[in-house]
Amino acid sequence: MRVLKPIRRSIILLLCVAILPHLSNATTAQQQKPSNLAARFGRLRRGINLSHWFSQAANYSKTHLETHTTAQDIALIKSMGFDHVRFPIEPAPLLAETPDPSILNTTYLQYVDSALDMILATGLAVIIDIHPSDEFKLRMNRDERGVEAFAKFWRAFATHLSKRDPEFVFLETINEPMVEDGYRWCGIQGKLIAAIRAGAPNHTIIAAGHRWSGLYEMLFLEPYADDNVIYNFHFYEPFAFTHQGATWAGPNLPFYKNVPYPSSPEAVRPVLDTVQDEPAKYNLLRYGEDNWNAGRIDRELSLAAEWATKHHVYITCNEFGAFRKVTKPADRVAWLHDMRMALEKHGIGWTMWDYAGGFAVVNKTNGQAQREPELLKALGLL
Repeated sequence: MRVLKPIRRSIILLLCVAILPHLSNATTAQQQKPSNLAARFGRLRRGINLSHWFSQAANYSKTHLETHTTAQDIALIKSMGFDHVRFPIEPAPLLAETPDPSILNTTYLQYVDSALDMILATGLAVIIDIHPSDEFKLRMNRDERGVEAFAKFWRAFATHLSKRDPEFVFLETINEPMVEDGYRWCGIQGKLIAAIRAGAPNHTIIAAGHRWSGLYEMLFLEPYADDNVIYNFHFYEPFAFTHQGATWAGPNLPFYKNVPYPSSPEAVRPVLDTVQDEPAKYNLLRYGEDNWNAGRIDRELSLAAEWATKHHVYITCNEFGAFRKVTKPADRVAWLHDMRMALEKHGIGWTMWDYAGGFAVVNKTNGQAQREPELLKALGLL
């Protein structure tokens, strides 16, 4: 990525900061932080992502939507001790067959409403996460027309959701926006916040940084003038461990199996001999030398806590997890334990990825989910 000259960078930052108050609020009256924001944030202490249900699915048929995640699953999530779920929604099926993105598909909207009714009936809070496909995001990012269309969609959807209890329903602008330019993203997200706020004046909005919404991207953000916002980041570090065996997340990862955690040069040495690809071997060598352990995770997350304190805002980690396909179960449990301990030490709410997918908190076969006691202990739920 090209580095901006200092003067140009300063000018862009000043322009970005200058327009934020206009982009992120519908009225001056909505600028004030609600007196109960702390209580709302308290409902986002320990959560789980409901992946591959209303997003990331091969189809969104009636059968899939009614059987993938059931009332039995939601009841199990509640009984395990989670206090909220993150509900990823692919927006494409919500868009009606018209050129107007503010007109929503009423049939599909009924499925969304039924799912929300089922979740909220258990007493769980819910983060409604707009979780588009990469293709949808790239279309949105292509030019301002895509941004305006998405803002119109959000205003209409937020208006529909505004009847939901704002104490239990949170609205997340978008998952991992894939916008490389952080300054451009601050303006885009400001427009989305303004659109959501126009439709849902009382609901708390969840915002995040550019690209893949990692910790660095959140630290890059200047908080918006709208005070009814909670900020979030995703944390999958160290990637060589959390995504070992994954085929979608980079060229090195498919070569990895049984990568240990914690890491050290000694710990990774036996695995190095099993990796034939030289770039992958080099990346794994670096992972060992980086000494990822509980202390390293704690130091990384302390930066997030310092940012929140500096800006007087609440923060959550809406995604963290370890792909379970080839990871040693004990190492995965150890990493999740260290993550959870550090997050809670620093007052950061968390939502693990995910309930029953590739990073699952349960074993689910033939529609039946089974708890994993050791993993639940690691998450502080047993």
